[in-house]
Amino acid sequence: MEPYAAGWLSIVPPIIAIALALLTKEVLSSLLIGILAGTLIYTIGTDGNVIMGTLQTTFTLMGNKVDFNILIFTSLLGALVYVVAMSGGTKAYGTWAVERVKSRRATLTSTTGLGILIFIDDYFNCLSVGTVMRPLCDRYQVSRAKLAYIIDSTAAPICIIAPVSSWAAAVGSSLKGNGVFESDMAAFIASIPWNFYALLSIFMVVFIIWTGLDFGPMRRCEERALAGDVGGIRGGGAEPPKSNPNGTVADMLVPIAALIVLAVLALMYSGGYWGDDPAYHSFQSSIGNSSAASALVWAAFGAVLVAFVLYVPRRLVPFTDFMQGLVEGMKLMLPANIILILAWTLSGVCRDLISTPQFVESLVTSTGADFSLFLPAIVFVIAAFLAFSTGTAWGTFGILIPIVVPVVQGVDPSLTTVVLSATLAGSVFGDHCSPISDTTILSSAGAGCNHIEHVSTQLPYALLVAGCSAVGYLVAGLSGGNLWLSLGTATALLIVATVTLHAWKGGSARAAAV
Repeated sequence: MEPYAAGWLSIVPPIIAIALALLTKEVLSSLLIGILAGTLIYTIGTDGNVIMGTLQTTFTLMGNKVDFNILIFTSLLGALVYVVAMSGGTKAYGTWAVERVKSRRATLTSTTGLGILIFIDDYFNCLSVGTVMRPLCDRYQVSRAKLAYIIDSTAAPICIIAPVSSWAAAVGSSLKGNGVFESDMAAFIASIPWNFYALLSIFMVVFIIWTGLDFGPMRRCEERALAGDVGGIRGGGAEPPKSNPNGTVADMLVPIAALIVLAVLALMYSGGYWGDDPAYHSFQSSIGNSSAASALVWAAFGAVLVAFVLYVPRRLVPFTDFMQGLVEGMKLMLPANIILILAWTLSGVCRDLISTPQFVESLVTSTGADFSLFLPAIVFVIAAFLAFSTGTAWGTFGILIPIVVPVVQGVDPSLTTVVLSATLAGSVFGDHCSPISDTTILSSAGAGCNHIEHVSTQLPYALLVAGCSAVGYLVAGLSGGNLWLSLGTATALLIVATVTLHAWKGGSARAAAV
């Protein structure tokens, strides 16, 4: 199918998808209607049959754009995290923590550490951390709202800066074929230092834990918890699959470690580290030249085999239950996979059929080069608004990345990585604090916290981090992409603002940290 220069009509499909997503709060139908609108424009512009031509173009393009390696990886990842939960490994960690953690601050630190450790998938994070740490948090009078906040802040913000995760695969698929970066994995790794919202969210959690400088509704929840009322839904919370009581901490750590090690080795192998070309016989060059999608599939499959060998012979998970667990875990990833397929297709419609990037690039460049100074901050705000309104980060960067990357290439190529990171950061912010986000819902459920209470207590923290991140991206644009100045400014502003907000109505809650 030859591209068709649709002019201003080329921006109609993404606008339709965005508008419908904002109105309906339902991303699947919004993406599908946006796709059909784009293929209809293409069919009419190329004098095709309005009905059959539109449908044929839609499903032909969908078949061409589907990256089965990514779908296989996400499915295997879902399967892995499900059987890990079945083994009893995560519950064993909780038991281990209860025996060793002796203070409130240590409890909060352990909760954060577990959230960071489970970085391969946000669903698994939300499902496991709350279930494991709720009893310990209740013992040391940590509010359920604080627990939900830590869970949520160590889910998506961790996954978006972890190269071995379902999120890395999703980002790589959105970058596929743009020709700007050396490889999808190289682009993702390059974006990590510039993902201000993710980095500052993690910093905020640690800073609050160690200083006790809570503010807003969260502060009131913590004061009530210290008085004996942890709040939330008593005894409530999302439960993982039925687990074996004989599981050990190693049963959680070994498969995760295997996934990481195998992923690194697979990336090196696919990048030519052991190949014939000496140009790729270094770690950095091989990673940059790697095929991330294929490598992650190999690693996930290997990790599943490790889990099989670890669990089945010991009867932690019987063979039949293990195989059924694989199926159930794959089912959990079905919504994410559907979003990926539709986002790929919409991206293909815009990029390959109706020339949306070229039109937007020409439109933006005509406004003048000074636009580049504010582009990272503007992209961050747009991505944040869209993700907050729709409740999905994957759908957001699936829509925006194919558009903003060509735009920044036309305006100021030196800011490409910054703008890409701003897109990812804004998407994570919106997903992190949206009341209709699946990770927000799972975080409140996992903590046994009232959902509205979780949203209302977390939102001031998320908004503060987002505001500081936006300032960081503004500095990045004005400084021509100075990382240390941008990140340093955002971090300093976050510290000052947190101290100020805490001191605004007194500091009585500071003792809650110890």
